[in-house]
Amino acid sequence: MTILPRRQQNRIIRERRILDAALKVFSETGYSGATMDAVAIQAGLSKPTLYQYFESKEALFSAMLLGERDLMLEFFQHPSGGGMVADLLGFAWDYADTVLRPDLLSLARLIIGEVHRFPEIGHAYQESGPDRLLRGIMEYLEGRRTDGQLGFEEAELAAQDLWGLILSAPRTQALYMPDRQPDRAQIERYINNGLRVFLRAYSTRPAEDVATLEALISAHSLQQVEHDS
Repeated sequence: MTILPRRQQNRIIRERRILDAALKVFSETGYSGATMDAVAIQAGLSKPTLYQYFESKEALFSAMLLGERDLMLEFFQHPSGGGMVADLLGFAWDYADTVLRPDLLSLARLIIGEVHRFPEIGHAYQESGPDRLLRGIMEYLEGRRTDGQLGFEEAELAAQDLWGLILSAPRTQALYMPDRQPDRAQIERYINNGLRVFLRAYSTRPAEDVATLEALISAHSLQQVEHDS
């Protein structure tokens, strides 16, 4: 294992602190209301130090969204070794755990409220977040088509189907009805059903892959019961 120099480690830690502070500020005040001064204060840094890491609010906003995107793509960029179905299930839960976080839901609501007056915010959000995430999903699915596990004509449509099937309904509800957040059982219901539908539609071995999914779901449920008891 390569050990980074202490100075580089400190920079990475400080950058993570800045991005965490940025998410808090942006989610509470919106893009137009957020300032570099507020982020610096939240991160416990001076404003000149903050500018050493990010040259503008726009750059900071994009970096913040890219960090969240990378978390969601972890299962696709670094497969678990458990196979395609395990990767899809892992991604689905990482995606759910990220986009249903209260701070990211608050950020999404504020951006929706500001895009009419500031369309550049919507473009920045879409490009740094959803569009890049979609491209990462497409690359993974195209790889599975190449090795014969999936069959489709357009990677973008297959990726959009995966995305929509696993969590579209509960996330929409969470966005517009903050007092009715889906619980773990509801999220699991949507994820499991969405993956079943996706595999039946796109897998070249649907019966085998759905059976693998059911086994993984059972194992996950057993682990959850043991964790809760």
